[in-house]
Amino acid sequence: MQARRIGAVAATAVALVAARDLVQKRHALLRNFPVIGHARYLLETIGPELRQYIVTSNEEERPFSRDQRTWIYASAKEENNYFGFGTEVDVEHVQGHAYLKQRTFAGALPDTHDPQAPLPSAKVLGGPRGRAKAFRPASVVNISAMSFGSLSGAAITALNKGAALAGTMHNTGEGGLSPYHRNGGDLVLQIGTSYFGCRNEDGSFNLDKLKDVVASAPVKAIEIKLSQGAKPGLGGMLPGAKVTPEIAEIRGIPVGKDCASPSRHSAFGDVDSMLDFVELLATETGLPVGVKSAVGELGFWQELAALMARGDRGVDFVTVDGGEGGTGAAPRIFADSVSLPFRMGFSRVYGTFAELGLTDELTFIGSGKLGLPENAAVAFALGADMINVAREAMLSIGCIQSQKCHTDKCPTGIATQNQWLARGLDPTSKATRAAVYLRTLRRELMKVSSAVGVAHPGLITADDIEIMNGDYEARTLAGVYGYKDGWGELGPHLAKEITELLVGTPASTNTRPE
Repeated sequence: MQARRIGAVAATAVALVAARDLVQKRHALLRNFPVIGHARYLLETIGPELRQYIVTSNEEERPFSRDQRTWIYASAKEENNYFGFGTEVDVEHVQGHAYLKQRTFAGALPDTHDPQAPLPSAKVLGGPRGRAKAFRPASVVNISAMSFGSLSGAAITALNKGAALAGTMHNTGEGGLSPYHRNGGDLVLQIGTSYFGCRNEDGSFNLDKLKDVVASAPVKAIEIKLSQGAKPGLGGMLPGAKVTPEIAEIRGIPVGKDCASPSRHSAFGDVDSMLDFVELLATETGLPVGVKSAVGELGFWQELAALMARGDRGVDFVTVDGGEGGTGAAPRIFADSVSLPFRMGFSRVYGTFAELGLTDELTFIGSGKLGLPENAAVAFALGADMINVAREAMLSIGCIQSQKCHTDKCPTGIATQNQWLARGLDPTSKATRAAVYLRTLRRELMKVSSAVGVAHPGLITADDIEIMNGDYEARTLAGVYGYKDGWGELGPHLAKEITELLVGTPASTNTRPE
């Protein structure tokens, strides 16, 4: 009897759905195929999940393949992150794959097995320009800019605690310095076009507020965001519904009102005035100051390098973001087709400074899928001194690449402000995973540097890597990107200094045989 009742209810429900489908005019498919037509929309909805777990091979999926995600997950959990039975990359035919050339002999090298081994930057950030609070970053791997608001408070807390445990820096993102950033990790304070946390009521920049923010937390450097790889040249809109009292207080904006971020800065309007702004911030705070940008037209970089060549003004670092960056939600055309990918963009920026002999005068930071050892090694060979990781850090604390960041429905509570979803993320345990991932990536970089015969990834050169074109041609990284002799390499004094710092013996004993 009960089964009959259930059957009747189900039949009635199906009949009602069928009737609605036949009457509605929005979807032709449902009018022609009532009820069963819904299966198509269901499959479309779960299509990404089906492809992720059933259809694609271990190397096919984007933006991160299953093998790449598996390596990050295993590394973060301190599990076995080795792969057996050989590579799944089609090495005989694939185009564009990078291969490092190991050396048979080398001088003294650091211990590559110690998970706590330090891997500092080869350059002193702010040192060349004599900043009052110049310092040598303790880690070449740091956490990239991701704002509270884009990420949940639990996620920011986990990342900041993880940064503290791993001895790395954590970039605040342009959304301001939140309470969740105050869990022990050293900070890079990012300033975007809306000057969140250091703005006047009309949205203009307020120096006094900036100094107050800097004094209130362990801020080690300031980064002026010009653009980012996910949405270069595009402003943003924070809907009023998302402007909670907490976010309003952190960002210095009215509660419940739409907040539009402009695509350009109002505190400066060209390279010359930007350098004045940089020097103002550095003088008033004593901190190293740099800029972050994706790479489009090169005129900006050429003018910046030319003005810095005079020696009176300059940035302390440049963060070059690749067009493949993805922590900001963006229109499809911006995600796919605006700004250069990292390798092309970085090599052009680096070459602009190299032509004027300025590469030892500032720190180059790379970002854009560099949280994987092979990509990071290429970045260092091109001349990067440090790398920032974003999505890889998110994966380390539980991201499953569901690609729902822009919907506020992140199932793992990372890229959402939904409190019910965010409660699923335990900041303490995830902080440990973030720290282990960061340390593991550093150790992998030490291992690959050792294989190449050098003590530090910054000593890997553009001639140490070849780019394959199927099974019939290979060119060095230097040849592919038009590097001249010495480009991508540290100056002799910097190379000697970092080698002695890591190995404790004169650098001359660590030079590689010709």
